[in-house]
Amino acid sequence: LMAADILVYRATHVPVGEDQKQHLELTRDIAQKFNNDFSGRIADLGVGVEMQVGDETVNGFFPLTEPVIGGPAARIMSLRDGSKKMSKSDPSDLSRINLTDDADAISKKIKKAKTDPDALPGELAGLESRPEAKNLVGIYAGLADISKEDVLKAFGGQQFSTFKPALADLAVEKLAPVASEMRRIMADTAYVDAVLKDGGERAGALAEQTMKTVRDIIGLVQD
Repeated sequence: LMAADILVYRATHVPVGEDQKQHLELTRDIAQKFNNDFSGRIADLGVGVEMQVGDETVNGFFPLTEPVIGGPAARIMSLRDGSKKMSKSDPSDLSRINLTDDADAISKKIKKAKTDPDALPGELAGLESRPEAKNLVGIYAGLADISKEDVLKAFGGQQFSTFKPALADLAVEKLAPVASEMRRIMADTAYVDAVLKDGGERAGALAEQTMKTVRDIIGLVQD
């Protein structure tokens, strides 16, 4: 389904987490096969562009979508278990930061996040066998827009009793305004319905144009 959602809008780049890269690979495989199989027809209709696929130049209709994976927090793990991805389906609300959490909830969850008894290391290698520490350092780096190395330069050798309050303050600073706006928007149901309706109509028009061209390419008779 994810591949279909990408292809129907002919997306060139898609922001994903590291664990979603395989979906992009499937999308690219489907696009590449379609472009190869119907290269001549795509050229005849003038609906594609020339693209290099290996050693071959083909006329491609579907872009070979590139993943956009940015920053040190490309994959956020559970605050209660550093080996599991942060998820809204986790039974523990303390495992995640919700988009609607207020400042107190954000701070509480960070301060209650699972850690280990050792101080933070001074180098990245020291995080490899410490999933919870690695996760929190990554979250700090992502929120502060700095590298994990820079976080460890600032906090290496310090205990979590120092680091977690600093992370909590940073998370509140960056996320609480977003959460406040999210709660305001969610309370305005008429606005949400209007946005969804408008977005659905525009998305539907784009998807239908793509599908019409696909049917022309493969030779299906249309009314």
